[in-house]
Amino acid sequence: MAVRSGEMSRIYEAHPEKKATLYFLVLGFIAVIVGSLFGPFQALNYGNVDAYPLLKRLLPFVQSYYQGLTLHGVLNAIVFTQLFAQAIMVYLPARELNMRPNMGLMWLSWWMAFIGLVVAALPLLANEATVLYTFYPPLKGHWAFYLGASLFVLSTWVSIYLVLDLWRRWKAENPGKVTPLVTYMAVVFWLMWFIASIGLVLEAVLFLLPWSFGLIQGVDPLIARTLFWWTGHPIVYFWLLPAYAIIYTVLPKQAGGKLVSDPMARLAFLLFLLLSTPVGFHHQFADPGIDPTWKMIHSVLTLFVAVPSLMTAFTIAASLEFAGRMRGGKGLFGWIRALPWDNPAFVAPVLGLLGFIPGGAGGIVNASFTLDYVVHNTAWIPGHFHLQVASLVTLTAMGSLYWLIPNLTGKPISDAQRRLGLAVVWLWFLGMMVMAVGLHWQGLLNVPRRAYIAQVPDAYPHAALPMVFNILAGIILLVALLLFIYGLFSVLLGRERRAELAEAPVPFAEAISGPEDRPLVQAMDRIGFWFAVAVILVVLAYGPTLVQLFSNLNPVPGFRLW
Repeated sequence: MAVRSGEMSRIYEAHPEKKATLYFLVLGFIAVIVGSLFGPFQALNYGNVDAYPLLKRLLPFVQSYYQGLTLHGVLNAIVFTQLFAQAIMVYLPARELNMRPNMGLMWLSWWMAFIGLVVAALPLLANEATVLYTFYPPLKGHWAFYLGASLFVLSTWVSIYLVLDLWRRWKAENPGKVTPLVTYMAVVFWLMWFIASIGLVLEAVLFLLPWSFGLIQGVDPLIARTLFWWTGHPIVYFWLLPAYAIIYTVLPKQAGGKLVSDPMARLAFLLFLLLSTPVGFHHQFADPGIDPTWKMIHSVLTLFVAVPSLMTAFTIAASLEFAGRMRGGKGLFGWIRALPWDNPAFVAPVLGLLGFIPGGAGGIVNASFTLDYVVHNTAWIPGHFHLQVASLVTLTAMGSLYWLIPNLTGKPISDAQRRLGLAVVWLWFLGMMVMAVGLHWQGLLNVPRRAYIAQVPDAYPHAALPMVFNILAGIILLVALLLFIYGLFSVLLGRERRAELAEAPVPFAEAISGPEDRPLVQAMDRIGFWFAVAVILVVLAYGPTLVQLFSNLNPVPGFRLW
């Protein structure tokens, strides 16, 4: 039954974080839609089809393949993922604790993100900041790009404070009690990101902003790369952990079951806090000036980061089997058929997890001190990224909309919209798997990444077959994207609202094995102690190398290629 606007006003008055969360989500999905529209052109390039002349006729501001690549990477891998994290990892703990965040600061974080995005987008669209996703010096962008990006990233520090404030207030009201699971995940996640983001902040404040304003004449590329990858690898877990939070705490409920182990979920997140950041040198195996011993140490630490993901695979698989058997599944695999394959909120993250399996295996190759040299700077690398962020993270975000939008707005989702959602997530999964095969295959054939290979159509005849995979993937993903856009806005612009949907609790799953104040859980709940340990690990892993690099500065002037 439809409700009057006054009833929704009452709900938003009681839970104002709903509206702010919706704003974060909508802005994030607009960013990923715009960024993804450049995706088919990237895919066709790796199919040896040059579609950029057509794009330049449609969008005259697009001057080059590399500008499209920059827009695609920045909007999808930085903007969308951050806004989704700021929505999910503030809203979920607020609802779990039944506490209101500081709404003035929550809106401040949104406005910082929005203004930073606009300021950074203007030079991107004007082809004045075509510096790719990694924006390595000596490629030099317009000062507005660095300023806007810095403001955008700093908005997350406001989100960090919001969640720490919620946690502090809850602890004051519940002395001696173990932090609830979702809140524990959010606090650990934001503390991990605070440590990780320091590298990018230092790069921007010490080098990129003064350089772009003309206050200094050059930047040492190796120091800039090192500070970038201080943040650049743990940003993968900044993408990943909001999806993990949903997969641990909501997916078992969507499947019709329970989470098998609360302590395992806590331990996985705690390991990410400790191990996510001191691993960046595995992106710099080919860089001179960094001692090979430290590269090997970072390589080993990177391999350890696979442990919490393997724990997650075990815990979620067990939770889904429990759900399937609760739904009547019999035999060795009958529980799989019994799961709710007609529910996109369930199907999307499960398909993402299936895609994450080969993505994780490829990540172990990337982390290897010896194997990485085979695939370094080849098409293998974007193939790996698309299995991680474009599959698991994006699919989980898409699937979450089917319970999150009704919870935020009271707007129902019809059976037809759910069927459309199922088609979207299956097509997206299929497209990403086909693309991943093509890109990984091309990488093994030494086709370079971030290269306008369609301009040299005769350069890689040996990769003609995997190139077909990229053409096919681009077409499938474009269809999926257009259907997703239609489905998303058909829900958001719908007029019907139901108060009971907006008033319903977030569908958190119960845990079979709960925290129960066990000694191990109580030890893990000493988050301040573990945060200090994580800081010490980063200082030990990066300190000696950074001291050496800063003692031997080699600044070079900037240049623009495109």
